Amino acid sequence: MDRLIELAVIGGTGLYQLAGLEDVEPHQPVTRFGAPSGPIRVGMLEGHRVAFLARHGEEHSLPPHQINYRANLVALQALGARRVLALNTVGGITARFGPRVLACPDQLIDYTWGRISTLCEEPGSEVMHVDFGDPYTPGLRREVLAAATRAGVALEDGGCYGATQGPRLETRAEIARMRRDGCDLVGMTGMPEAALARELELDYACLAVVANWAAGAGPDVAEVITLQDVLDNVAAASAGLPPLLRALLSAGAEA
Repeated sequence: MDRLIELAVIGGTGLYQLAGLEDVEPHQPVTRFGAPSGPIRVGMLEGHRVAFLARHGEEHSLPPHQINYRANLVALQALGARRVLALNTVGGITARFGPRVLACPDQLIDYTWGRISTLCEEPGSEVMHVDFGDPYTPGLRREVLAAATRAGVALEDGGCYGATQGPRLETRAEIARMRRDGCDLVGMTGMPEAALARELELDYACLAVVANWAAGAGPDVAEVITLQDVLDNVAAASAGLPPLLRALLSAGAEA
């Protein structure tokens, strides 16, 4: 495609559309890996060309382990995206990552299993051993953090995202183990998305929206997590996304 997409945004649980996106054109490409999660909506945001894809589908019909991560990223790349900002709804494990916090993690640990996690799966594919020491593109992370500062949006810098299989939430023992491993956040969709983006040479960063305390992690260890609590917290934490995205896009235009 000859028109560059300045930023592709992938939305997670509770984030099924991109506020302020105008002149929207839906695209439904079929890739060599099949179809993406749903239509990729390409439009203008504050004068910048942006693509949005709801990772779970616009009706939240896809559980984390059934998402076609390869098709999603290949389709975005085919439409002209080179930078991807992943919005992930997560649980907080350590003290600074409580509900309604917005974070930009810098590390992750993969606890998922059985997912196709590479472009090298099919016979005859080129075998790629990509450097994944920094799973999120450092340059894009810096841009996101700087944009948050300019926009006056509170954004926690750093933290380790632990990706679990889902769709069930974790046990207290599993969260205790993840805390010992060094995880600050827990989600179900961070992998293999980040690794696939690296194989595709896409710049990739994560904005983690903390929807709840993980099991046993908050002040009330017996707290029961409800879907309504999650949605309310996602809505509150997401309030800073529009100004942050505007600041990020404006900086890209000035560069």
